[in-house]
Amino acid sequence: MRTIRVTVWNEYIHEKKDTKVAEIYPKGMHTVIAEFLREEGFEVRTATLEEKDHGLTEEVLNNTDVLIWWGHLAHEKVSDEVVDRVYRRVLEGMGLIVLHSAHYSKIFKRLMGTTCSLKWREAGEKERIWVVAPWHPIAKGLGDYFELEHEEMYGEPFDIPPPDELVFISWFKGGEVFRSGCCFYRGMGKIFYFRPGHETYPTYYDKNVQRVIINAVRWAAPVERPKPRFGRVEPLEKLS
Repeated sequence: MRTIRVTVWNEYIHEKKDTKVAEIYPKGMHTVIAEFLREEGFEVRTATLEEKDHGLTEEVLNNTDVLIWWGHLAHEKVSDEVVDRVYRRVLEGMGLIVLHSAHYSKIFKRLMGTTCSLKWREAGEKERIWVVAPWHPIAKGLGDYFELEHEEMYGEPFDIPPPDELVFISWFKGGEVFRSGCCFYRGMGKIFYFRPGHETYPTYYDKNVQRVIINAVRWAAPVERPKPRFGRVEPLEKLS
């Protein structure tokens, strides 16, 4: 079986501007994510906003099975040409994992067709993430729930289409709940939105969070199947 090829994309801005974030992720969130994915046996590369084509050239995307996306400060600085390129690859079968504040990324909003808006509050409160689809491959190896002691709150309503599959729901100490693990199918591609990951907390070092992302990579990877045929076709049976 071929090794799954993963590209981890990160703006890589917070880590260079905010000393608190730099202390947690001195080489960037993307390097932490890439490291635990490599340990799992995936072939991993990273890409950041300041690279040419944001590091997402045609060649890179054509050799990517699953793209992981983290963004926050610079959604509008991502070129429309690159968004178009990623969008086409998702429809062709590339998996996409959208993390935390990337719910506002151009690519996620385009794939969802909605504003992807939500409620939020940064108060470092506890997040309890409930597994509501324990049979789902992304939930493999988890218990009924897991907790993060400090996270940014996201609350409903979350302006997205109804997920094709809902894997996780979060509860926050302040009382809000949120659909925090959502699966979507677009064209031949699979998309997973996963809520945790605020830059001022060490969320991506958490073993349960890592397990979710590892499982999501395996779930989102393309599967071998015939490409759909569109347009005019000849009849299978003889027409009189």
